[in-house]
Amino acid sequence: MRLEIGSPVNCTDGPFGELADIVIDPTKRRVTHLVVEPEGDHGKAKLVPIELVDADGESPAIGVHCSVAEAGQLPPVEEYAYLRLGDSPELEPGWEIGVESVLAEPYYAYGGGAGIGYETLPGDYDPHVSMTYDRIPKGEVEIRRASEVTSSDGHGLGKVDGFLVDEDDAITHFVLERGHLWGKREVTVPISAVASVHTDAVSLTLTKDEVGDLPSVPVHRWTG
Repeated sequence: MRLEIGSPVNCTDGPFGELADIVIDPTKRRVTHLVVEPEGDHGKAKLVPIELVDADGESPAIGVHCSVAEAGQLPPVEEYAYLRLGDSPELEPGWEIGVESVLAEPYYAYGGGAGIGYETLPGDYDPHVSMTYDRIPKGEVEIRRASEVTSSDGHGLGKVDGFLVDEDDAITHFVLERGHLWGKREVTVPISAVASVHTDAVSLTLTKDEVGDLPSVPVHRWTG
């Protein structure tokens, strides 16, 4: 089964969304959940257990064994927090933070400092940050298309494009996308060549040159 990030995801009674991210047990090297975005809106993303998933390889779409209404009841992924700098969100037991995005927006209250007009110095600021993050099961990691792949000799090789899994949902290979624009190619890398998998990052046991020697094919994107 090929799980290509960006693929359409369909329920038994209609379209559900697209595959945004993949959640992995890094110890067992097994896919546990898919993060699916309805309407391309990550704020509506759902955590889909891999047991509900079927990708037969004949279609670009990934099937989910439930109705659209039932999929809408699956656990949400994205959470929001407004925190002081350096603080972390409080999570319920059994969950941890996956991919996250932090935006600091200092608010300057003018009038309390020296000077006048545009030269007034800030008198105060808001020491908080806005944070959005994905909530994933504890002990697992989250990979997205922007996740960086690094060689054993420290070179950035490209981005994760997807995974190949067997009938037990164990990862056999991952697909690395290399190059830029029209020169993009994909390389299928055996999971045995992966040194470690962390949220948003994959490290290999292969050097940059060794990865360059692996067979590659031009990137093909399904359309329509």
